[in-house]
Amino acid sequence: MKVKDMTFKEGHELKIRIKPKDDCNTFAINIGHDSENIAMHFNPRFSNNTIVCNSLSGGCWGDEQCEGILPFSPGEECKFYINFNNEQFYIKLPDDSMMNFPNRLGDVKYKYFDVSGDARIIGIKIK
Repeated sequence: MKVKDMTFKEGHELKIRIKPKDDCNTFAINIGHDSENIAMHFNPRFSNNTIVCNSLSGGCWGDEQCEGILPFSPGEECKFYINFNNEQFYIKLPDDSMMNFPNRLGDVKYKYFDVSGDARIIGIKIK
């Protein structure tokens, strides 16, 4: 699912409920300006029990940041809360733990949102 005219600004919170398929290997949540400029690529990988984050600028990927935690499982609905400022993204995971990822594009407003992979969106809310 792609959303191209969403307004997600500094100070807002994005709440997303996702249900990975029972046989899900990976899915991704992308937030940015468009498919070539992604400020935050959030990519849980169940096969190696990690979350990989990255950014895409002008079609070029940056350095991956890996977190050796995966506090959710395929087949179970999970909620993520995401907010950001011009320096960092803050992601609250389903077990209430937090992780950060640098806002490498440095902007305070994004309009592009995408979820890909073996998961379906149950709900999205920005407040």
